[in-house]
Amino acid sequence: DVQLQACGGGSVQAGGSLRLSCAASGFTFDDYAIGWFRQAPGKEREGVSCITKSGDSAYYVDSVKGRFTISRDNAKNTVYLQMNSLKPEDTAVYYCNAKIMRTEYWGQGTLVTVSS
Repeated sequence: DVQLQACGGGSVQAGGSLRLSCAASGFTFDDYAIGWFRQAPGKEREGVSCITKSGDSAYYVDSVKGRFTISRDNAKNTVYLQMNSLKPEDTAVYYCNAKIMRTEYWGQGTLVTVSS
């Protein structure tokens, strides 16, 4: 079974940092791009970042460019999201995502809370 397990969330003050991890299993990890999404209270889920299967290219939503960095370790089947200079508007549940054979798979989410 495909599994994505996200962890690393927590509560930090504005300006702080967190690193999220997404551990994957049940599929050939280095054959697929992986994405991070987030959903803030009362808002739609939005794409934050994604990384190609080889890790040589990444996408970021404008609001996190220059602050977040996505990376992956294919030997460990894990994708990371380093989040620096966090802002209260980054508060959300963060999910990792993989699209495999036209099916979307989601991790369970990890909560990030940024206080001002």
